[in-house]
Amino acid sequence: MIGKGVVFTEKLKVAYQDVSIPDLQDDEVMIDVEHSWISNGTESSFLRGERTDGETPFRDGDPLPFPQVAGYQKVGTITSLGKGVQGFAVGDRVFATISKVNGMFYSTGGHVSPAVTHESQVWKLPAEAEPIAYSGLVLTQVGYSCGMCPPVKKGDYAVVIGDGMVGQWAAQTLMHRGAHVIVLGRHNNRLDLLPEGIRKVNTKVSSMKEALQDVRDTFSIIVDTVGSLATVTELISFAQYGCHLVSAGFLGEDGRIDIQMLRTKKVTLHCPSGWSQEDMDATLRGIAEGWLQTTSLVTHRFPTEQAKEAWDLLLDSKQAKLGVVLDWI
Repeated sequence: MIGKGVVFTEKLKVAYQDVSIPDLQDDEVMIDVEHSWISNGTESSFLRGERTDGETPFRDGDPLPFPQVAGYQKVGTITSLGKGVQGFAVGDRVFATISKVNGMFYSTGGHVSPAVTHESQVWKLPAEAEPIAYSGLVLTQVGYSCGMCPPVKKGDYAVVIGDGMVGQWAAQTLMHRGAHVIVLGRHNNRLDLLPEGIRKVNTKVSSMKEALQDVRDTFSIIVDTVGSLATVTELISFAQYGCHLVSAGFLGEDGRIDIQMLRTKKVTLHCPSGWSQEDMDATLRGIAEGWLQTTSLVTHRFPTEQAKEAWDLLLDSKQAKLGVVLDWI
C-alpha cells in the first residue's frame, strides 16, 4: 500500500512524499491521520544529523539515519482493524505513536497516513474530545513524567529549566501537585504562555542568582528540559540539601555528570525517557481534566503538504514558535 509521509530524505532536507506502508497484521489498526504534532527538539535534532537514535548522539563513522519518516505522535480515526484487535472499533478517534513503514532507515515513523500501528501504541480519545489537544500526547507525557518523578509536598519550590513544551508541561504538573514553580526561560512569548501562578524568569534579562535569591537553599526540585549541565551545576549550588534533579534535556556527548558534586548536596537524580502505558494513560486523563493545557501552546499549524515550511520555521532561530502541528485533512 502507498500512503503519504513526511520524510527526512537527507540532512536538512524535508519532503512530503509517497511512502510504502506494510499490510495490516492481526494485532494492528489502520488510522487516517487528522493532526500530527512535531517534537521540535528531537525531530529537528534528527534532521540536523545529531542523533542515530532517540538517546544516542551521532559519532564520526556512524551511518546517518536517512531517509526516515519523522516523528512519533498523531491523532486520527480508525478505518480498519486486525482480526485479533480488541477494545477498538472502526470509527474510533485515537492517538497513536509510531507506525510501520517500508524502505526507510527505521521501520517506523510518526508523520504518516494511513498509519498502520500496533494496538499497544494506540489510545482511544475521550468522547467529545478536541483531537488536536491530544496530538502531542507523547511529548506531553514527557513533561508529565518530569513533573511526577520527584516527591512533592505542598509548598515545595521547584525550578524548571526551559520554556519549551516539555518545560511547560513539567511546570504545569508540578504546580498541579502543589509545588511553587519557577520557570527559567529565554523567550518572553513562551514564558507568557505559562499558567497564572507560575513564576517566570527570563534569564536574558536577569541572572539566575538574582532571580532565585529569595529561594536560595529553599527549592528542592530542579527539572532540566534543555540539556544544560552548566545551568544544572549552578542551580545545585543554590538548592536545598537533599534535592531532586530531573534530567530530560538531550545532552549529546556532554552528559557526563560529577557524582561527587551530586553527593555534596545529597542529590537524587531522575532520568525519565520515552513513554509508558501508565504515564500515557495518566497524561491523557490530565488533558481531559484540563490541568494539562496543550492547545494554548500551539503557535503554528501547517497543511502537511507544507511540512518543509514547518521545518524551515523550526530551524530558524530568529522566528518565534512553540507548538507546531501538521494538519492532514
